[in-house]
Amino acid sequence: MWPLAAWAQQSAMPVIGFLSGRSFDDSRKVVEAFYNGLRDVGFVEGQNVAVDFRWADSQYARLPEFAAEFVQRRVTVIVAVAAVQAIRAAKTATSTIPIVFVTADDPVKLGLVASLNRPGGNVTGAYLENIGLGPKRLALLNEFVAKGSVLAMLVNPTNPATEAQAKDAQAAARTLGHDLQILSASTISEIDGAFEQLARGGANALLVGSDPFFNSRRERIVALSARNNLVTCYYVREFAEAGGLMSYGPSIAESYRRAGIYAGRILKGEKPGDLPVLMPTKFEFVINVKTAKALGLEIPATVMALSDDVIE
Repeated sequence: MWPLAAWAQQSAMPVIGFLSGRSFDDSRKVVEAFYNGLRDVGFVEGQNVAVDFRWADSQYARLPEFAAEFVQRRVTVIVAVAAVQAIRAAKTATSTIPIVFVTADDPVKLGLVASLNRPGGNVTGAYLENIGLGPKRLALLNEFVAKGSVLAMLVNPTNPATEAQAKDAQAAARTLGHDLQILSASTISEIDGAFEQLARGGANALLVGSDPFFNSRRERIVALSARNNLVTCYYVREFAEAGGLMSYGPSIAESYRRAGIYAGRILKGEKPGDLPVLMPTKFEFVINVKTAKALGLEIPATVMALSDDVIE
């Protein structure tokens, strides 16, 4: 009788469908942060809420299938993260089940919400606002290179925000007196090819555009940057922790924690359309001193003074 009773209790729990464009292994820290957010508003998995995960592992074509499974199961809330495609798949699958997203792309421009303050409909979430930080990252790179140097930017052409990222970065590079080469990659082989092109083009500094696929392949990108002796700036701290030179951007873990809070508040009865899209409250500049030494770089005092975290 106990297993039957336990099953009945679990089936009565609200269920959160967690839809991610990334893999589980690549998401452990942010999932922990999401659980922390749920706990902040009184929900603990297995006690009063269940979480059902679907991982696309960058195979975005699978996301609509996963979203449809959640709708068929009638989950209480869908959390869609780590790819614009995940959010769009969820939004296409249902107009009634509440959706909480975490995205680095402008949710208004993408048509996900009516406005940041009053999202309306069944969608809200956390906006990392990472796209517009390219000029700031280029300014950091500028501290390490001579005027007139050739810089490069790696972007994913399948990302809807790529055009805006590249345009802003090119304008910032011109202001700083540099040329900026735009290199595209949406597969592992294309990443390798982009670095081969970098070597031929003579660029000595690299800006990595904001994209979930790049984050999921950060070890490879960091290794290729080191192999080519590139001064590289990334968009989240995970790259610096993996051996990248430096990163500047919002805290992904904090955004996932806040998404967990929103999911919990919706479980308690609040409507997603009434919950303003959350903006970053914390931006981190992380620099890896060990990598700088390996590249033979001396970190300018002005750059070190700006750092929020130093990896020795």
